[in-house]
Amino acid sequence: MRWTDVCTAHPDQWLIIEALDARTENRRRLFDRIALVEACADGASALRRHRELGREHPERELYFVHTENRALEIEERPCIGIRKNDAPASAR
Repeated sequence: MRWTDVCTAHPDQWLIIEALDARTENRRRLFDRIALVEACADGASALRRHRELGREHPERELYFVHTENRALEIEERPCIGIRKNDAPASAR
């Protein structure tokens, strides 16, 4: 599916989507094909469900978005800092 098709089918809704065919250009994630995973009641439930699905399926490229955005624009941000699992054993 394309973003315009998703917006038409699900106006004014929070959604969980999966990138099926995507690429990065100029630090922006561009989507050629996406799949609708789930429609959510509000932003808080979309965030909560996104976290749950991310833990269950870390290999999937999932996003939570609202269909009022006519363009699907996701900016890639570099990870700053270290995570607990990446820290040297002496720092744990």
